[in-house]
Amino acid sequence: MGKLKGFIEFERKNEENIPVYKRLKNFKEFTIKPDDKELEKQGSRCMDCGVPFCHSGCPLGNMIPDFNDAVHRKNWKEALKILHSTNNFPEFTGRLCPAPCEAACVLGLISPPVSIEMIEKYIVERGFSEGWIKPNIPKFRTGKKIAVIGSGPAGLAAAQQLNSAGHSVVVYERDDKIGGLLRYGIPDFKLEKNVIDRRINQMILEGIEFITSTEIGKDISIIDLYKKNDIILLCGGATIKRSLPIPGSESENIIQAMHFLKHQNEAIEKNIPVNTELSAKGKNVIVIGGGDTGSDCIGTSNRQGAKSVVNFEIMPKPPKERSSENPWPYWPFTLKNSSSHEEGSDRKWSILTKEFITNNNGELTGLKTVEVKWEKTENLKPKLVEIANSEKIWPCELVLLALGFTGPEKNILGDLNLKLDSSNKPLTNNYMTSDKKVFAAGDLRRGQSLIVWAISEGREAAYRIDELLMGHSKLPSKTKGDLPLVK
Repeated sequence: MGKLKGFIEFERKNEENIPVYKRLKNFKEFTIKPDDKELEKQGSRCMDCGVPFCHSGCPLGNMIPDFNDAVHRKNWKEALKILHSTNNFPEFTGRLCPAPCEAACVLGLISPPVSIEMIEKYIVERGFSEGWIKPNIPKFRTGKKIAVIGSGPAGLAAAQQLNSAGHSVVVYERDDKIGGLLRYGIPDFKLEKNVIDRRINQMILEGIEFITSTEIGKDISIIDLYKKNDIILLCGGATIKRSLPIPGSESENIIQAMHFLKHQNEAIEKNIPVNTELSAKGKNVIVIGGGDTGSDCIGTSNRQGAKSVVNFEIMPKPPKERSSENPWPYWPFTLKNSSSHEEGSDRKWSILTKEFITNNNGELTGLKTVEVKWEKTENLKPKLVEIANSEKIWPCELVLLALGFTGPEKNILGDLNLKLDSSNKPLTNNYMTSDKKVFAAGDLRRGQSLIVWAISEGREAAYRIDELLMGHSKLPSKTKGDLPLVK
């Protein structure tokens, strides 16, 4: 694959970024495209490794050596075909995926791994610019009707797969526009929304119907939807946000991260000013939670003109190198710095928030914290221990809670009388719930996860639905034949 000694001849190259002082002036994407010759060199670094562990690292099972080789040979159209055979939306994963495939790259044992995610992104961008990506209109219709609830990556992937099999698909979304967290949870500086729109336009031409501003269970009865369709696919995501139940938590200016990020995205979309209460401008901001959502809050706060941004994480600072307990090719639990961290933030590790401090008017003025450490107990489970005399007061006028999600909302799940686990997730077998007319995929089924897993879940659920409706399925599946369909 690639050039025989390409991994020796060429060094890894990453996308370059527009300087921080320039990109903080707006919410536009800020990466700089390498020229095609450089990308072809990067494809050439994909070595003939024998067993491509990148396959196991990718939840979609992308045929990475194959599309890298096609790029090396300057056959971009072939690369696009290979990429689309396993991934409906490489323009999303090429921007947002943390690239577990690169962590599993065999070359990574001796050298920086292949720039897989960057190559993926520019394969699909080349496809759009050249006009190679066109609607795939089914040649026949089966007469089967499917309602997909939720238009995030899982719902969109499932809808496109099911439509390609000839089924009639309607996607329901309670927000104003299609995209779920892609549109309202991911900042524009990571994913400009025209990237979503061009793919949705393709799907509309393929025959998929999208109904927005419609919440199932409120605007439409889930029971009526159940009666009118052959299958319902639940892709509503995991949207119950974790709170921080400590003294002062009911104070103003303690905002859930997704509320903060969604409002900023809506302000850009509608060209309206940001609500003062949801703006970081001129404020000391503390972001609690050190994951991707916390990073997005940092980047957004800096663009809004925050006075300062501090990021709290309760876990210890990760090491720069893998530990012996975290060997290749597993995902490396090492220190990662996002572009938002580079733009300005003070990251604090092993810190626990104890109290939100307010003035007499109930306005937030600060946080009280304590340093912590994790100790192993007799049963080897880590125990959180507060460090004596480590209390500190932090000035703060805005707190953003980026603590993740506990599970899906129960409303329509309860109306359907589905069997649920302790986190309100439906119990499934081959994506089928306890009701054989109702399937589930994405974060609603597996819990909060990665975009690449959401797309994979949507594709696999589509295969299982098609198999149930038609007795067999020609849709691609990573698990085809591995799991007997429960009838």
